[in-house]
Amino acid sequence: MKAITRFAPSPTGYIHIGNVRSAIYPYLVANQSEGKMILRIEDTDRERYVEGATELIEDTLKWLGLEWDEGPIVGGENGPYFQSERLPIYHAWVKKLLESGRAYADPTPSEKIEEYRKECNEKKIPFLYRNFRPTEVVEWEPGIPVRFKAEPKNYEWHDAVMGGMKTGPEVLDDIILIKKDGYPTYNFAHIVDDAEMGVTHVMRGVEYLSSTPNYLALYEAFGLERPILVSLPHILAPTGNKKLGKRDGAKSVTEYRDDGILAEAMLNYLACLGWNDGTEQEIYTKDELIEKFSIERIQNSGARYDETKLLWMNGQWIRRIFDEQGAEALYVRTIGFWPEEAEEYSEEYRLRVLSIIYDRLKTLSDLREMTKYFFVDPEIDVEMITGNKFLKKMSEAEIEELLKKVVAELSKIEGWDEEAIQSVLNRLLEETGKKPAELFSLVRLAVSFAPFSPALNLTLGVLGREVSLARLNAVARSI
Repeated sequence: MKAITRFAPSPTGYIHIGNVRSAIYPYLVANQSEGKMILRIEDTDRERYVEGATELIEDTLKWLGLEWDEGPIVGGENGPYFQSERLPIYHAWVKKLLESGRAYADPTPSEKIEEYRKECNEKKIPFLYRNFRPTEVVEWEPGIPVRFKAEPKNYEWHDAVMGGMKTGPEVLDDIILIKKDGYPTYNFAHIVDDAEMGVTHVMRGVEYLSSTPNYLALYEAFGLERPILVSLPHILAPTGNKKLGKRDGAKSVTEYRDDGILAEAMLNYLACLGWNDGTEQEIYTKDELIEKFSIERIQNSGARYDETKLLWMNGQWIRRIFDEQGAEALYVRTIGFWPEEAEEYSEEYRLRVLSIIYDRLKTLSDLREMTKYFFVDPEIDVEMITGNKFLKKMSEAEIEELLKKVVAELSKIEGWDEEAIQSVLNRLLEETGKKPAELFSLVRLAVSFAPFSPALNLTLGVLGREVSLARLNAVARSI
């Protein structure tokens, strides 16, 4: 069948990686079956509403390439797509329950409810509001909450990830459907919205599993067919012993993007965080994920978040884009990640730098430090040379003499191309009797003073004759 899925975030702040995975899986299921994914904004919690959060959600989905088929911006036949604009719909549905006797208006003050709760705590018994249900029937009017009238019973259901589930009557309660402010609760609104929008697969975090019996009771009270229920296990902290949170170093998706993580890598990593297709494959394009994804292979235990793996995967994607799409395709992604000094240089020069450095990048933001010496003369640090593990056995006089010989030989090159530079370097190895680690380390440090750099002939080639020789001479004079 053509799956109709939904991603229904609340605009209460930044969108973190757990939220995003809850968008990726519905997207894959919908597109695999040529169905559709609906974006629905669950903004009924007005106290926690954050201005601009909806736009951030939309921007994040667009960046990841998770296009929605219905929802804000694109529209559709099942709108409105903001729950705050659907109040008449919820009120119409709750009236059905009021008329059938499966719901009641409840004017009980919150202070009284707290007394009931305290009474249960003192008796060390579970607090169930249905045991304190008011006997007086009142008409529903604005300002009065509406509760569902539970009929405690056993429930059994199948969860596509967790398998067969069952529960007893002790978990059923008179949950609130409409709050005092007239807005619906999540427990009620998502049932109505999913039914109105024809959602076939409800995919959400495993934390909602304990509330499922109350949802089943609502499906039953409305005479609705149950959708396919898919509980997604938590993304765990690196320690593996708790749900990932801000204190564990988790950042918003926007922060990862600003740090130079590619959309392809983030999509790839999160899709595989708790899912695999049974093979050793780790790098997937979006199209491959759509083709190979299956709900059956979502693991039923939490998946440990590993930022090191994300960085590795990002490096793989940086190389893949360069190798398959070309330097220009990757260069477009690097805008905003270069050192400030790079602005004075041409795009052609930056492309040359990118072409020899790209395979060392883990994130695009690495460009700021890894390429700075291509745009500004580094500060000379003699101790960095004399303390180098390959050079510390040489005296300063020997280092100075070796640098001068390198300058003399490199100065003879006419075309200054990478092949000619490598030829001179190889000849210097024979003439000086130095090991590659000694000679090449000295020249590399003298021109870059960086912990590492691309192949020496490539680095010198991009820096050019004038800059390369000037830096080597300056270091020789400083020794």
